[in-house]
Amino acid sequence: MSQPLVSPTLAQAGGGPLLVAAWQHSPLERQTALHCHARGQLLGAGQGLLSVTAADSHWVVPATHAVWVPPGCEHALRSHGPFDGWSVYVAPQACRELPQAPRIIATSGLLREAVRRATDWGEGPLDARQLRIAGVILDELLGLPEEPFGLPLPTDPRLRRICQALADELADNRSLEAWAQWAGMSSRTLARRFVEETGFAFGQWRQRARLLRALERLAAGDAVTRVALELGYDNVSAFIAMFRRHFGVTPGRYFAR
Repeated sequence: MSQPLVSPTLAQAGGGPLLVAAWQHSPLERQTALHCHARGQLLGAGQGLLSVTAADSHWVVPATHAVWVPPGCEHALRSHGPFDGWSVYVAPQACRELPQAPRIIATSGLLREAVRRATDWGEGPLDARQLRIAGVILDELLGLPEEPFGLPLPTDPRLRRICQALADELADNRSLEAWAQWAGMSSRTLARRFVEETGFAFGQWRQRARLLRALERLAAGDAVTRVALELGYDNVSAFIAMFRRHFGVTPGRYFAR
């Protein structure tokens, strides 16, 4: 398991600074077991996908979004590939007006920049200027609407293995039948349980996972053709058609908007 981003003592402290932020760049995958702490936590990635479990929710989250975990809520995280991620730990008394259940938000440019500033502060008391920036982070967290954009993960261990493998390699075009054989279950059971546990058919889940990765990579400036090929599409036209079906516009128009 991976090392904590901040000291466990501070994460469990009821007092101390209003918030503490950390950003880690690692060539290794990050994985944490289910745990909870006294402070609320806002977590996200600079790039890549994260699998996050919080309370009864299981999501795959792209770098364009973040997850809020209120104090005392059990949660776990796994990165898909090298970890480039950040966390903000908020003192319990400052969480009273913040959401009381886990949620996904779309990160704003203002929030990301404020978090970057906060990662330079360390774990000591905050001065007046730092408190103002901390206030911006809390205001953004409170004001940004909840997004229904995470991708639910199933709880069945066999289905979870399939989803984790797909998130690691989204260009994998194996059929439902092939994945069922890989996981040691019948294709009929896989299809039925997938819908029951995620609300998506298997093909819909894979397509949504690709959409999330595409948004992240396109937002980072990658070319549409490169993104399409990396996600397993035979040609860029098929990718653009899929993107337009879901968002009503082409990738270029989406980001211009």
